[in-house]
Amino acid sequence: MCVAVTRGPPCRGRGLRCPLPIKAPRGGTDRFPPPQPRQQRPRSRAAPEPSRAAPNRAEPSPGGTEPSRAAPSRAEPSGTEPSPAAPSPGGTEPSRAEPSAPAPPPSPPPPVPSPPSAMSAAGRPRAQEAPSRAEAAADGEMPATEKDLAEDAPWKRIQQNTFTRWCNEHLKCVQKRVGNLQTDLGDGLRLIALLEVLSQKKLGRRYNARPTFRQMQLENVSVALDFLERENIKLVSIDSKAIVDGNLKLILGLVWTLILHYSISMPMWDEEDEEEARRQTPKQRLLGWIQNRLPQLPITNFSRDWQSGRALGALVDSCAPGLCPDWDSWDAARPVDNAREAMQQADEWLGIPQVITPEEIVDPNVDEHSVMTYLAQFPKAKLKAGAPLRPKLNPKKARAYGPGIEPTGNTVMQRAEFTVETISAGQGEVLVYVEDPAGHREEAKVVANNDKNRTFSVSYVPKVTGVHKVTVLFAGQNIAKSPFEVRVGRAAGDPARVTAQGPGLEPAGNAVNRSTHFDVDTR
Repeated sequence: MCVAVTRGPPCRGRGLRCPLPIKAPRGGTDRFPPPQPRQQRPRSRAAPEPSRAAPNRAEPSPGGTEPSRAAPSRAEPSGTEPSPAAPSPGGTEPSRAEPSAPAPPPSPPPPVPSPPSAMSAAGRPRAQEAPSRAEAAADGEMPATEKDLAEDAPWKRIQQNTFTRWCNEHLKCVQKRVGNLQTDLGDGLRLIALLEVLSQKKLGRRYNARPTFRQMQLENVSVALDFLERENIKLVSIDSKAIVDGNLKLILGLVWTLILHYSISMPMWDEEDEEEARRQTPKQRLLGWIQNRLPQLPITNFSRDWQSGRALGALVDSCAPGLCPDWDSWDAARPVDNAREAMQQADEWLGIPQVITPEEIVDPNVDEHSVMTYLAQFPKAKLKAGAPLRPKLNPKKARAYGPGIEPTGNTVMQRAEFTVETISAGQGEVLVYVEDPAGHREEAKVVANNDKNRTFSVSYVPKVTGVHKVTVLFAGQNIAKSPFEVRVGRAAGDPARVTAQGPGLEPAGNAVNRSTHFDVDTR
C-alpha cells in the first residue's frame, strides 16, 4: 500500500500538515525519503535504541534548553556497521557515512528503594526473601506453624488415609471402594452410597447413575448434602462445588462430620447414662468411656497418651480379659510392635478394623481425629468365639480398702465392711476369712458388684474384743498386705439402757447413821 502526503512547514496545530515521513511497509521501496536534517552542533552520540524505533521527540538536554527535532533513523546495535546517511532532497543516492567507534554501554539505573510495606524485618525486599523461605522448606527448617498448614503435612496425610479406610469399611458391604478421597467423591455416587449405609435409609431422591458431565455430578452431591440437612447434620462451608472440585480440606471436614455423628454421637454404649451422654461433646463422651475402662492409666488425650502402644493393649484386654494380658510388661521403647500386637488382636477377635496403621497411631504427628476414628469402634466391640484368652492372674495387684480392715475403729457386735478391687489382677474368685483372738475362723460375706473395676463388697460382725486376723484371698492367693490385723474394741455404752433400783433409792425409809443399798443394771 502506498500513501502520499504533502510536505510543509512544521506546525503544532491539529489538522495541519505534518512534517514527519511515512515509511513504506517492510520489504517495500521507500518512496518518500526523509528530509535532510538541519545542521546542528556536534553532540555526543546517545545509546542505540531498539531496531526500527519510531521517531519521537528528543529528551531535554541537561542544560535545560529545548532540543531540536532529530531526524528519524534506523537504530543499529552497538558494535555493528553504522546505518547509511539520509538521501538528499534531490533523490540522489546518499553517500555512506564514515564508521565511528561503537557506543559505550549505558550505565545501569540507580536502585529504586522498595516501599516500607515491601521490606522485610531484616531490611531486605520480600521478593528477595522468598527464595530463602523455599530453601528453608527444602532443608526441613520451615517454621512449625507453616509445617502444620502445608498441603503435605504429616498429620493431613495420616488423616486422609484414616478417613479413606473408614469409608471403605462401610462401603464394602455395597461393593464400592474409595481409592482417592479427594477425587472419588466428586461424582456423588460413592457419597450417596456411604450415607445410605451409615443411616440405613434411602435418600428418597433420584440421582444420575452415570454422571458424565459436571452438572450431573453437582446434582448428585446436592442430593447427598440435602439428605444430611434433613437429618439435622450441620455442615459448615461445605457445598456441592467444593466436593466436585476436590477441595480436600472441606472433604475431610465432611467425612469427620459423618464420623462424629454416626460413630460417636448416635450409638449408646454399655454402662453409659443417656442423660449424661447428651450433655457431653463427642470427644468428652469417648474419652470418659475409655477412662472408665482404664482407671489404672492416666488417659487425658487422643495423641501422646497412645504413642507407646501400651494403652492400646490395656484397652483390648479390658474389652476381652486375657486377650492382651501382659500389656503392662511391654517395652515402651518398641511402640510400633506394641501397637501392632494390640491392633491385630482387636481386628481378629473383636472385629475392630485397622482404619489406622500401627505406624500412624504412634506417630508424634498424628492428629486426634484419626485416633478417635479408630478408638470409637471399641465401645461396640464383641468378643468372637474361640478367642485365645490367656488370663494372667496377679493377686498382688488386687487391693482392699475400707474401715473393716483398719487397725482401729471397729467394735464388737458392730458390722465391719470393706471393698476388694480386682481390675488389675485378672479373673479370679475372692474369699475372705476372719479369725478371732481365740483362733475361731469363719468366712465373711462377699458380694460381687459387677462394675467396671470388678469390685467386691465384704462384711463381717466380730463377736469378741481383741485383735482379729482378716485374710483376703484372690484366686486362692493372698492379695497385697493380706492378712490384715484389726483390733476390735468395746462398744460405747448407752446411758438410756442403764437401770437402778433398791431401798437406797427410795424417797423414804432411810435413817441417819444406818447403811442402805441399791442395785445398778447395765445389761
